[in-house]
Amino acid sequence: MLFHSREFLVFFIVVYVVYLSVKKTRFMNLWLLIASYFFYGWWNPLYLLLIVYSTAIDYLAGLRMAAAGRKRAWLAFSICNNLGLLGFFKYAGFVTENLNWLLGQIGVSYVLPAPDVLLPVGISFYTFQSMSYTIDLYRGRLQPERSFIRFASFVALFPQLVAGPIERAGALLPQLEQGPRVRLTDISDGLSLFLVGLFKKVAMADFLARYVDPIYEAPREFGRASLILATYAFAWQIYFDFSGYTDMARGVARAMGLRLSLNFNNPYTATGLRDFWRRWHISLSSWFRDYVYIPLGGNRKGKFTAYCNIIITMAIAGIWHGAAWRFVLWGGVHAMGVVLTRELEGSALYGRVPTFIKQVLTFHLVCLGWVFFRARDVGEAFLVLGRIAGGPAGGLREAPIMMFVMILAAWLYQIVYNSSLQGVLQWRPVRVGLVLAMLTYLVMFATPAHEPFIYFAF
Repeated sequence: MLFHSREFLVFFIVVYVVYLSVKKTRFMNLWLLIASYFFYGWWNPLYLLLIVYSTAIDYLAGLRMAAAGRKRAWLAFSICNNLGLLGFFKYAGFVTENLNWLLGQIGVSYVLPAPDVLLPVGISFYTFQSMSYTIDLYRGRLQPERSFIRFASFVALFPQLVAGPIERAGALLPQLEQGPRVRLTDISDGLSLFLVGLFKKVAMADFLARYVDPIYEAPREFGRASLILATYAFAWQIYFDFSGYTDMARGVARAMGLRLSLNFNNPYTATGLRDFWRRWHISLSSWFRDYVYIPLGGNRKGKFTAYCNIIITMAIAGIWHGAAWRFVLWGGVHAMGVVLTRELEGSALYGRVPTFIKQVLTFHLVCLGWVFFRARDVGEAFLVLGRIAGGPAGGLREAPIMMFVMILAAWLYQIVYNSSLQGVLQWRPVRVGLVLAMLTYLVMFATPAHEPFIYFAF
């Protein structure tokens, strides 16, 4: 069930009407859980078996950590269960494929059968969300949640279940316990956020996909100029697509009186790769910082160890996105970029470089990584990079003027938002004008294709 579909509109109206009548009662979390499981089961009812099982294990682990005193053993049980589920459903085919290749290299003729496993949508998100709960319990940052219904609602909350933000129990569980107050400003702000996200997805991301997809599906047929433009366009397509989902998720939750965490903060105005990861998919990057990078030692044991920890963390972040070597290389590009620019970004010399120049340089480093992310495999990624670096100039696919207009407008908006002129964007006439412009475009020009969100695959 996609946010930008008629089915979701009907679903949310029904859920919202009942929610408003029960939100201050003990039935609120039960209703949220029923709605969330219905929402998730819409794709495939069998998915519900997995999320119920995962939730029950972490709920039990949390209670046993508090009661039995064997906190480390129950934490290990929780982590192994979550990573085991993720490993089997997401990486079994990848591991089997690479093992068969390795066996072939050493002369073994036996071929391991490829598992026929369906990837449950959103599994990477809700396993990380649930796992952070048991880790924080182990660290003494939380008290165990006694209500299974409330804990299950936290894990499966439908606005952010499929593609985040990855919420922390310390931030979301108290909201589910208290019963949020829904004010008119929550409804208006929630609708505004949802509209912005809808516009990003339908009017911008899906429009850019019409140019990007044909080129990246057949890169051998296109020359340098088309591949460069397609790479730039994909950088904005994935931003509009993913941040659009996040805006819609936060908007739906806000209308219900719930606050979800900010997941994007104008990432293409970043002045360095570290700054980029403080702005892009914030809930995931902070998750890896808190639960992988810092436990590995962070930067507490010298520069060399810190660099190794960065590389390990970014490699894991890469493979989190998908079971393919191109995602590992994508993470590797960012890891090496952070390592190589870490000292430079902290230098006085870099501080004197104009902000716009730093933003442009960072954007191009990010686009280098996006080539591996978008290409169908590693070979095609290097083909694209080779043609961009010095390949044939032919095979041009003309780009529509509207593509340049929307990218320029989005970049200018982000630059203004990060400048001293930010207050202008909060003026009521400006906000009303933007809302009317988006509504007009959606009504008159948007196509009802209902393309799925890119991050649903992760």
